[in-house]
This record gives sequence, C-alpha cells and structure tokens, in this order.
Amino acid sequence: MEHVHLAAEEDDLYSGYNDYNPTFDSEELDNDAGFQQAVRTSHGRRPPMTAKFPGTAIGGRALGTSFGSRMPMASSMGRPMTGAVQDGAARPMTAVRAAGYSSAMTRGSTFDPLGQSKGPAPPLEGKSEDTPDEKVKILEKKVNDLIEESCLAHGLGDLQLSLDRAKEAGRKERALVRQREQSGNADHINLDLTYSVLFNLATQYANNDMYAEALNTYQVIVKNKMFSNAGRLKVNMANIHFKQKNYPKAIKLYRMALDQISNSHKEMRIKIMQNIGVVFIRMGQYSDAITSFEHIMSECPNIKTGFNLILCYYAIGDRERMKKAFQKLICVPLGIDEEDKYIPPNDDTHANLVIEAIKNDKLHQMERERKALAEKFIMTSAKLIAPAIEATFAAGFDWCVDMVKSSQYVELANDLEINKAITYLRQRDFNQAVETLKTFEKKDSRVKSAAATNLSFLYFLEKDYDQADRYADLAMTADRYNPAALINKGNTVFVKKDYEKAAEFYKEALRNDSSCTEALYNLGLTYKRLGRLEESLDCFLKLHAILRNSAQVMWQLANLFEMLEDPHQAIEWLMQLITVTPTDPQVLAKLGELYDSEGDKSQAFQYYQESFRYFPSNIDVIEWLGAYYIDTQFCEKAIQYFERATLIQPTQVKWQLMVASCYRRSGNYQKALETYKDIHRKFPENVECLRFLVRLCTDMGMKEVQDYATKLKKVEKMKEIREQRVKSAREGSARGTRREGSASSDSGHSSHGTSAKGERLSAKMRALPGSNEPYEASSQRDIDASYVDPLGAPMERPKTAAKKRNEEDEFADEELGDDLLPE
Repeated sequence: MEHVHLAAEEDDLYSGYNDYNPTFDSEELDNDAGFQQAVRTSHGRRPPMTAKFPGTAIGGRALGTSFGSRMPMASSMGRPMTGAVQDGAARPMTAVRAAGYSSAMTRGSTFDPLGQSKGPAPPLEGKSEDTPDEKVKILEKKVNDLIEESCLAHGLGDLQLSLDRAKEAGRKERALVRQREQSGNADHINLDLTYSVLFNLATQYANNDMYAEALNTYQVIVKNKMFSNAGRLKVNMANIHFKQKNYPKAIKLYRMALDQISNSHKEMRIKIMQNIGVVFIRMGQYSDAITSFEHIMSECPNIKTGFNLILCYYAIGDRERMKKAFQKLICVPLGIDEEDKYIPPNDDTHANLVIEAIKNDKLHQMERERKALAEKFIMTSAKLIAPAIEATFAAGFDWCVDMVKSSQYVELANDLEINKAITYLRQRDFNQAVETLKTFEKKDSRVKSAAATNLSFLYFLEKDYDQADRYADLAMTADRYNPAALINKGNTVFVKKDYEKAAEFYKEALRNDSSCTEALYNLGLTYKRLGRLEESLDCFLKLHAILRNSAQVMWQLANLFEMLEDPHQAIEWLMQLITVTPTDPQVLAKLGELYDSEGDKSQAFQYYQESFRYFPSNIDVIEWLGAYYIDTQFCEKAIQYFERATLIQPTQVKWQLMVASCYRRSGNYQKALETYKDIHRKFPENVECLRFLVRLCTDMGMKEVQDYATKLKKVEKMKEIREQRVKSAREGSARGTRREGSASSDSGHSSHGTSAKGERLSAKMRALPGSNEPYEASSQRDIDASYVDPLGAPMERPKTAAKKRNEEDEFADEELGDDLLPE
C-alpha cells in the first residue's frame, strides 16, 4: 500500500494528459547524430555490454534482462531509446502479449496478426489407401452401408431391392474376410459384422418367400459355434416351417429354441409357448394346445391366450372349463390407465394443457386399441360359448352378462344383450328379438338409441312403417346425433313419398357423420326421385370416391348418365362395373341395350351373348338374340333361343309360333308343318296356327287342307261371336251407368250382373292373342307375370326390401349387425 498514492480531493484527476514528451518527437531525428549513425551502420545492432550514458536507469551495470537486445541510443534529450534490437529479437512492449504479437518478430516485418502474408496453409497429408488396414476399414464401411440400405428398402416396401442389397453385402463381407486372410489378420475377423450380414440376408429371403434359401442361411448361423445366442434364430426357422405348413418340424424347432433360452427371458419364453399352442391348434391337437395355454395363463395371462384357450375348450366341448376360461379372460389386466385420467380439471389451466396434449398421443391411441381388442375378444367369446354352456342360448347369454357385469367391462353387458336379440333374429324368432330390444327403452341413452334403431329397422323390414317411424323417433330422442336413427327416419318418410323431408334427414345424418355412406346413397336416390339428376349425380360421384369398387354406386352412375341422355358416359361406367362384377348378366344385357341403341349391332350381340351365357333364362335377352339371327338370315340358330323361351314360358304360344316360323323361313317345311300341328294340338283355337297350316298344306298338296280350312272358319266365327258379346256387354254396362235412380232394384241387379259378366269376359278375351294379329307383331314385353328371376337382381343393395334393380329406387337401411352401435 505504500506504493499506492491517493489523489487529494483538490487534485485534478485528468491532469497531465496534454503534457508533451520530446522523446517521441520525430521531427528532430534528422539532427540526431546517434540515430543517423545507427541507420548508416550496424552499430545499433551491437549488444551493449555496459551503460555508456550514466544518466539512465541502467547506468553502471550490465543489462541482465532478456529483452535488452536493443541498445539505448542517445536522443536529443539524452534519454535512451527503447525497443533496441538484439540478435533479431524484438523486445516486447509490455508484459502481456497482445493478439498477433510475436517476440520473434524481426526488424522490418509488418504487422500481420492473421498470417495472411504467409499464403494458404499446406494441404493435410492424406492417408494412403494402399495399406491393408485402410482397405479393411473401407470394406467394413461399405458392408454396413449396404445392410442399412437393405433395411431401409424393406421399410419402404421394396422387397426385391432389399434382397439385392443384402446379397451384395454378403459378397462384400466375403471379400473382407479374404482381405484379412491375405494381410495375415485372420484372427481379427469381425464376427458381429458377419452375423449381421447373414441374419439380414436370411430375413430378406424369408420376406421374399424364398424359404429354402432362408432356412439354409439360418442354418449357417446356428451351426457356427462362434456366434453367441444363435440358437434363438430357431424361432425364425420354426416360423418359416409354420408358413410352409410343416407343423411337426415347427414344433420341434420351437421347443429347441425354448430349451436354449434361460428363464430370465420370461416374456420371450411365453411368446414361444404361445406359438407352440397355435401350431397344435392347426394340427387339431387341442389337448396339447390347452396345456401350453394353461401354463401361459398361470404364469403371464394375456387376452389372446385366454381367447385361444376358450376356443380349445369349445372345440372339445368342455362346458365347465369354458366358463372358467371366460372368467379368467375378463379378469386379465390390460395395463392401461383409466379414462378419468384424460378428463381435464376446470380450475387448473396448466393441467388442462397437459391433458389436451396427451389426449390423442401415441400412448393413448395404443391404449384404446388394446381396450378395443380386449372387448372384441370378450364379445366374440361370449357369442361363441353362450349357446354351448347352458341348455338354451338365452340362459348362456344371461350367464355371460352376469359375469361381465361383475368385471371391469361393465359397459359390454348391454352390448351382449343386443347380441342376444340379434341371435333371436338369426333363429327367425322375431317376437323374442323385439321383446329383448324393448327392454332397453328404460336404459341409458346410448343403449336405448341403439336398441330403438334396431327395432325401427325390424319393423321397416316387416313393412310396419308406423312402428318403424315410432322407434326411429325414439332413437332420435335418445341420441339426436345417431346417424343410423336419422337414416331409418328418412327411410320411413321416403316410403311415404315425402322425398323433400327424407332428403333433410339424410343431410342431417351426413352432418353428424360425414363418412356415413348409407345416408349419401339414400340422398342420391331421393334426388333421383325428385328429378334433380345433377344433384343425384354429385352424390354418387362423392360416394364413388369413398367406395371405389362399389358395384351399386357404379350402376347408379351409369343409369343417371343414361337418364341424362349421355350414353357414352353410361357405357364407360358400365365398362368399369364389369371389371368389378364380370359375370353380372344384368350389366352385360344393359351394355348390349346401350350399344344397340347406338346402332352398334356387333358389340350389342357380343354383350347379349355373354349375358345369355351367364343367365340363359332372361326372356328379353333370348328374344333379342333370336331376332338378331333372323335379321342376319341365320334362322337355324334362332331356333335354339325360341325353344328355350318355350321351356321358360310354355303357356305363351308366340314362342312356339316363332320356332315354326324359323323352320318355314329356312325351307324346312316338313319340320314347320309338324311344329304347327303340335301347336294346334296345344292351342286348338289359335287362328294364326290354323292359317299357316292351311297355307302349308295347300302348298304341299296335302289332303288335310280341307279339315284345317273348316276349323279355321269355325274358329273365326266363334271369335266374331265373342267379339259381339263383348261389344254388347260393354254397351249394356254403359246404359246401366246412365240409368236414372228411379229404376227398379231387380233391373238394377240384372244390369250389374250383366256388366260384371261382360267385364270378366272382356278380361278373358284380352288374355288371348288376337286372331287378326300376326305372331311376329306380338309385344316384346308380353312376359308372364308369374315369372321370377331365379338369380335375382345382383346389383340390389342387400340392406333394402326386394325390388327390381331397373326401378332404381332401393335405398340402404341401417343393417342390423354387431357393429351397429355408435362409437
């Protein structure tokens, strides 16, 4: 502290900065003799041994510092200069080295702190790749890269590329081994790399269904004692044998793998035993499978094993063990959090944000999937064992419901009750099904809505539209956002021909569930009934974007384009349709009809012929094909079609007349005569047949011509009498309607009786073909009304009441099924 001088309060802290020191005056250097001498000679570089100027701070002693390389020179003021140079070393200006300053800086050097004057740095000395070690490292890197590329290609679904990369990695790895052997480092082979290459190659062989090559590669790994834990790969080999249905070999390898895995790997042993049980099921050895599954359920129970165990007990018909297995199944812990965890509290903002973030994360999705799978197995098990564990399936369902109610799956009890009703439906016991569903009217809203939806559907199928409408309203009251209830309500309004209101219900169902295809389909049909074809077309185009391979949607699109008078687009959609249903005779016949309307007879013939091949009982197709052969002057080929029409409609005389006409046109008059005679025996009052018999017998000079001529006159006379009677009956009926109310009751009764008799006679006469009409002019649509298509209309939706597809007004009801309950 004695060297620290504190400034007095009256001193100026900033004084002395403007004082001039003449030592640094460079203007007088020209007159300084010492400086000039140093410049001209090397005197200034000589080391000073003694101080020559006794007035300085180093006078009388040698300069013992390391930075005394520059000799002090006499200045104009007699003060030595600093920074003298000695041995080329520059004296530092201060004790702290500044950035870029070097004590070795030579005289005359410039200030270059970044070293830019030295030019660019020399390149790094590259490692030589010729050395064996470097070659080995490069090959190892290439092998690892190829393995990684193979795995990535498999992840992208390119199985062939992944196999190619795996094979190339194998070749590189063998080259690496040879390289090590040549360099004398055979003892330093990378076993991990060899194992990775072989394992990846075997896996890619198996992925490409090259099972023999995969097994050979796995065998190479397993037999190599240098690979530790290679015995586990016998599980993969067993899996391959399972795919090849070589079940005994698969079980042998599974057991060998099980022997080589220690008890510390409990989870892996459980999975192998589960595989063994599944193989025993495939072999039909249910007792051995039960042994494996029971061991798993006692050690580490899980849903799949419990379900498989129930299947095995069901296969052997053990009722009591089925019950015990079902009880074990519903007690299996799922290991998931309760749903209450995801209900946000109202007062904690931070907790609400956290719950919002984890509400739909991957973990919660996995939990939902696991719970859905467990519920599916439990429902399937209950439906399977319910008819088997008790004397009646109803008692079995009741037992399952009681067990489920006492478990963690309480909400499944109501679903089982609904499945009970569905089982009644499958057994055609509709009354019991309705009674079971009616018990849900007082349950909670979700179950009530589902039960009412099913009841509405049932009554709709029975055409009890009032009850269907009532339960549809009940379902909507219980759950207004139930799209199935809205669709059923729309259907009940649709059958009452209130299409505008039906469209509103379908639209509301779509607002609640935009993926409801039934509502969109029905909305399209409703617009079609209203004549709003463009809007209907828009609905079906949207539906086609969702259901790309739906045959019903394509048919509706084709029909709409036909109604919009765009046959080319209609043909395009029908062509797409036959790629989905290539054997549909109705679609093929429709294509033939469209091509016929366009004038393309050859294409029409092709599709009509295909339609006839798949369904040889369509009268319209048969008639078109027969007429086509007659037009093309191939009457012999037309005969087989009209003969088939005769078999389908034996009471229609026109088909037999067509057969006889074909014989006559082809010149086979004898066969034509025999056919006409046969027709006359079956239809003795047919005028057309008698006319042709008279003509043929006259042309052929036969004696029977007089008999047929007599019969023809008699039939024609009878026909005239009938026509007169019909005419008089009609006139009497007309007079009866004009009579005054004062007529007597007896005459009124007589008039009505005559009128009724005349109507019956008229109806009977209209049922017979006219005598003055040629058989070729018979109506093409005159088909027996009792004829029913045995194959049915293949394009009808299975969820609707039975209608012909050409009416195009079927609509999709909500189907009663296991998945009818809303989510």
